[in-house]
Amino acid sequence: MGRATHTPNVPERFRAFVAERPGGGVVTGVRELPSDELADAAVTVRVEWSSVNYKDALACRPDGGVARISLLVPGIDLAGEVVDSRSPRFRERDLVLAHGYEIGTSHHGGFAEYARLPDEWIVPLPDGLSTREAMTIGTAGFTAALSVHQLELRGLSPADGAVLVTGASGGVGSVAVAILAARGYEVAASTGKEDAREWLRELGAARVLDREEIATEPARPLEQEEWAAAVDCVGGSTLAGVLRSLRYGGAVAASGMTGGRGLAATVLPFILRGVALLGVDSVQCPLELRTELWQRLSGDLRPRRLDAIMAGEVELDALEPVLEAILRGEIRGRVVVRAARG
Repeated sequence: MGRATHTPNVPERFRAFVAERPGGGVVTGVRELPSDELADAAVTVRVEWSSVNYKDALACRPDGGVARISLLVPGIDLAGEVVDSRSPRFRERDLVLAHGYEIGTSHHGGFAEYARLPDEWIVPLPDGLSTREAMTIGTAGFTAALSVHQLELRGLSPADGAVLVTGASGGVGSVAVAILAARGYEVAASTGKEDAREWLRELGAARVLDREEIATEPARPLEQEEWAAAVDCVGGSTLAGVLRSLRYGGAVAASGMTGGRGLAATVLPFILRGVALLGVDSVQCPLELRTELWQRLSGDLRPRRLDAIMAGEVELDALEPVLEAILRGEIRGRVVVRAARG
């Protein structure tokens, strides 16, 4: 995608947090970029808020496997105000949000005062959500909502029994706990963080389990049937443990692999209990479904205690330590990023 010429509603230079790869390393920090660094796309957004995601931290590592260009503005999601539009779908002053696709990987993302995006990547901000609240939910919360949507498409309801959420203190997991609790489910939250237990109960978890209870070495290929369904944000041995303990006809919506890409499992849960493994991908989720789910995130899928999910707020200058902390697993919940000043 080529570069655009300067437009009147965008300053000649704007602040951005960038990741650049000179040689074999990565240099990160806040810089002033010329406006022609923005891509030639239909909609220019003054970014009000973004959020910190694990993928953003990987984009700033030489071995992260995420960044596709150098120089890159990371930030896989953003929300703000349209300041210039060549799209019939959007006008100046419209409030919008965007996430997924190539944003923050091969297309400049949300860690900047301005972003320019194709209109087909953009969702109108739903009534009932501010731009800050939208980014408190962000990519992670949308992934959680998509997970719940997938499970309920298969017929899951609160009457079916307890739903397990793994990696529950992380971004996807914490929002999944809050959404499920708000919808009346009995939620069991699995975490490796002892200090997150009371917080997860505040979000609506009826039970809090140590992650080792799920990710133990199997004594047998099938465990006692326990969970009606699960939202798995971890993968690896945790996902294998979930599959062994799903009830007959249950399903797990899987979106994470912080526990590893491999899956040491047997076919027995699938052919003896009829369970289902549902892959959840928010990156290429079709725009129609994306828009529908964002509307629901301001309504029937709105997370419980959205204020409690937010772990903190930072500006562009303070991003580096937060990105390092999320890689170490030290972030509980969601951190939002104030992109534009004033």
